[in-house]
Amino acid sequence: MRVLRRAPDAKDSQSSAGHHAPGAAGRRAPARRVRARRPLAAGVAAAVLAAGAVACAAEPSGSAGPPEGPGLIAVPAVVVTGHAYQVPRPLPAAAPGTLIAATDLGPDHRFADARRWTVLYHSLDAHGADVPVSGTVLVPAGPAPSGGRPVVSWGHGTTGVADMCAPSQSPNLGFDVYAQQLTALLRAGYAVTASDYPGLGTPGTHTYLVGADEGNAVVDIVTAARRLVPGLSTTWFAMGHSQGGQAALFAARAARRAPGLRLAGAVAMAPASHLEEMLPGVAASHVSSDLSFALYSLAGLAATDPSVRLPALLGPSAYRIAERVLAVCQQAGYTALDGVSTDEELPLTGEAADRLGAEMGAYGDPDRAAIRQPVLVVQGEDDQDVPVDWTAEVTRRLEALGSPAVEERTYPGAGHDEVLAASVCDVLAFLAEHSGRTAADCAPLRPEAG
Repeated sequence: MRVLRRAPDAKDSQSSAGHHAPGAAGRRAPARRVRARRPLAAGVAAAVLAAGAVACAAEPSGSAGPPEGPGLIAVPAVVVTGHAYQVPRPLPAAAPGTLIAATDLGPDHRFADARRWTVLYHSLDAHGADVPVSGTVLVPAGPAPSGGRPVVSWGHGTTGVADMCAPSQSPNLGFDVYAQQLTALLRAGYAVTASDYPGLGTPGTHTYLVGADEGNAVVDIVTAARRLVPGLSTTWFAMGHSQGGQAALFAARAARRAPGLRLAGAVAMAPASHLEEMLPGVAASHVSSDLSFALYSLAGLAATDPSVRLPALLGPSAYRIAERVLAVCQQAGYTALDGVSTDEELPLTGEAADRLGAEMGAYGDPDRAAIRQPVLVVQGEDDQDVPVDWTAEVTRRLEALGSPAVEERTYPGAGHDEVLAASVCDVLAFLAEHSGRTAADCAPLRPEAG
């Protein structure tokens, strides 16, 4: 068991090159493999603090609070055993955004020397149950401006469903392109919150692509951060990529659950959608690496609907393979699926696949309700994971439902990951236009690799 503290540098985890997302199975290029994720437990969490360490958190308020003084309360330090963050059992009831634990990891050079915290906080799942969630808070160095720093709440893309896949346990929050994107936001003056989502690092199975779980967690970590860090504004933005693009759209729908905050806009980059087509598409693709997304989706559905039982759905042989895939992170999962037939691993009748797909869509399609705040949808034209026509359809559906301000930008030549670097100036301009920080001269980022 370890109590987190700042430790010497650790080798970054997944590079951008291996990141893939749920999308049009059968339309994707075969997955490229990179080195497996190297979790924080091997680096940033490698050392131990004395027992009983605490962190200071500010009491919630309607405006940015003072940096120190009688408004501060003590919260326990974050404790991790293996890759599992430790939370009280049973979990005492508390309002969403209430801190459970927090550890200040100090300035992080990977993120322009922003101060980094690992946090545990309360949220609600799709059924209204109180759940613990882990995540990361990043705050730029230097004093906060008058009125406080606006906050960008980041939603990460697919990493896996095992505890070791929680981005907070990775020095670069999962992928190099994510570290690059968030560093650009920090340099522009935004504080960043980054939820792991329920079940990644915390008890229970990760409810992969269950939109309400992800969206609530993206909202509630902003509340938690304002109780932890003085100088944060009530103005915030939801932003995410792939699975996180879906999460950002659900967060925008859930923004009213935090009445003390003002959501100024949402940015969805290559958002996961069309979940009802996941299982039939994977079965038809005959691409073994696509199976990981189908298995993650089935595991997520089973976590939110106990009537869905993977052993019964898959049978003994396929379930043994599924267990191996679900126990590791995305890149290692591809190796476990080498040579596996999609027909053998998904022995579902057409009726069963349609029924499960319909339930996945009901829980996770991000375009089934209007969003009242401004939305920027970002999509790479050469995306092989989330097809450009699917994202265009998401935009059309949101507009048809009455969303008043949805803008879509498509980037020729950009793939699923490359679109982050290509779009950064447009994203910063969108934030600035909607009560964010005024963007300085900007040039598209050069995508990081390796």
